[in-house]
Amino acid sequence: MTETFYDVLRRQGVTRRSFMKFCSLTAASLGLGPTLAPQIAHALETKPRTPVLWLHGLECTCCTESFIRSAHPLAKDVILSMISLDYDDTIMAAAGHQAEEALEEVMKKYKGNYILAVEGNPPLGNDGTFCIPGGKPFVEKLKHVAKDAKAVIAWGSCASWGCVQAAKPNPTNAVPIDKVITDKPIIKVPGCPPIAEVMSAVVTYVVAFDRIPELDRQGRPKMFYSQRIHDKCYRRPHFDAGQFVEKFDDEGARAGYCLYKVGCKGPTTYNACSTTRWNEGVSFPIASGHGCIGCSEDGFWDKGSFYERLTNIPAFGIEANADKVGLVAAGVVGAAVVAHAAVTAIKNASEQRKPTKEEK
Repeated sequence: MTETFYDVLRRQGVTRRSFMKFCSLTAASLGLGPTLAPQIAHALETKPRTPVLWLHGLECTCCTESFIRSAHPLAKDVILSMISLDYDDTIMAAAGHQAEEALEEVMKKYKGNYILAVEGNPPLGNDGTFCIPGGKPFVEKLKHVAKDAKAVIAWGSCASWGCVQAAKPNPTNAVPIDKVITDKPIIKVPGCPPIAEVMSAVVTYVVAFDRIPELDRQGRPKMFYSQRIHDKCYRRPHFDAGQFVEKFDDEGARAGYCLYKVGCKGPTTYNACSTTRWNEGVSFPIASGHGCIGCSEDGFWDKGSFYERLTNIPAFGIEANADKVGLVAAGVVGAAVVAHAAVTAIKNASEQRKPTKEEK
């Protein structure tokens, strides 16, 4: 019988109190209310650990590098306790024929009940020979493992959109996995790489509730991709005030002004970077002085220079042009200064004017 997550924790000496605290923190990281913590606890107490098969296509392994640095929950808790990571050719001990035999065994034993996680994408050019893991084109391996999976997770922009491998002119004909897997629900977790806590939270949600999270029209979890980085950016007040960095290391940059004019793609990028942040919530690129490059959006490699400003942002009202925002802000400030000066002048004149004999 496969152990549950709670069984593993108890065997490791974790107390009931600590377990419930973990469930509360997990609910918070998922953006769920505290009332759902008991539901998460019940699921982790009663359900066996979910088998996960993690495949690698054309990619740089940055998604794995991000995932193993998750802090809420810790990656080791996800990998060793919450799920049963039965195949991952990057971090597993087995190799060669032994690894491939383990893959086939899990697929057979847990047919229809395992999760397929995919990092990277399949190249279709030249019959898929640009990516050959285990002696076969990756596109064949992807189709083979996906056919009996319960759900599929597309890690990163490579698997979700194609990313740099699919950038023009795309000589290998690399495609996102949803162009190959068309009969399974796919959870897209884009980013180059995705945020570690977002990755572990998605896995936790599927394990705890035995269903995929609510997705937007592009297949991304709404809990993490429903708002633009611009919406919650701590530099947003500077945007609204028309205060911008004109060039890197100018006075505006030192003052922490908005990075829109030096290419920040935050107004058109949907992700949780400005709220969840990176490195255990310490920072994200904009907080480090560099504009968002829009790495979680489809085709971001082909949208021009990362430092080319967005000249037009449709459907966002006053945000259509940063110059207009600046002019409006300057106009409002100027009008306020003029009005204040006029009131002050009238007040001073009133105070300084001496009364006449008749007035006395």
